[in-house]
Amino acid sequence: QLQLVESGGDLAQPGGSLRLSCALSGFTLDDYSIGWFRQAPGKEREGVSCISRKDDSTNYADSVKGRFTISRDKDKKTVYLQMNSLKPEDTAIYFCAADMFSLCVLSAKFNYDYWGQGTQVTVSS
Repeated sequence: QLQLVESGGDLAQPGGSLRLSCALSGFTLDDYSIGWFRQAPGKEREGVSCISRKDDSTNYADSVKGRFTISRDKDKKTVYLQMNSLKPEDTAIYFCAADMFSLCVLSAKFNYDYWGQGTQVTVSS
């Protein structure tokens, strides 16, 4: 069974850091590109970052460039999202998604093959 499980969401202070994990089961990172998305209350889901299955190339939303870093560990079948310099506007549920045929797509309207259940990130003092 193909599954994505996010973890690492928590309450953080502005300026703080969190690291989210997206663990894959039933498939490998050689075959799937991974995207991170987020959805805040009352807002549409938006793309945050993605990493290509082919060459580790990455892409970031303008709002997180320079603060967030996506990486992957093929042996652990896990993709990470390191989030630094957190802001209250980063508060959202964060989801990871996997797609077999694309390389790195940030659009939340793209039809990713699989989605995780999400992990809550709250940035507040």
